[in-house]
Amino acid sequence: QVQLLESGGGSVQAGGSLRLSCAGSRFPISPYCMAWFRQVPGKEREGVATIDSDGRIRYTDSVKGRFTISKDNAKNSVYLEMNSLKPEDTAMYYCAADFSFVRGLNCPTSSRDFGAWGQGTQVTVSA
Repeated sequence: QVQLLESGGGSVQAGGSLRLSCAGSRFPISPYCMAWFRQVPGKEREGVATIDSDGRIRYTDSVKGRFTISKDNAKNSVYLEMNSLKPEDTAMYYCAADFSFVRGLNCPTSSRDFGAWGQGTQVTVSA
């Protein structure tokens, strides 16, 4: 059974930084689209950033210039560096993998297209 394990969440003040990590287990992350999503209670899960097998990256507009997604295939891990954090970034952050990804196509943006999920890590940003 494939697994994704997130870590690195926590509580910070506005303007601070956090680095989230996601380790894949029992499958290689390199061929797939990997993503970070976030969710607050009562709202739909929102895509934050994606990185595909060729390292192409996309961000949602609200995090552009502040967040950086990266991956290390040798460590089978994906990361999300979050800087200049704002209270509105407060959410549970999830790592996800799209096993139906086809190289050359764009990573999907809908959570419905991702088949594997981690358990989530909480990020809380205080004003």
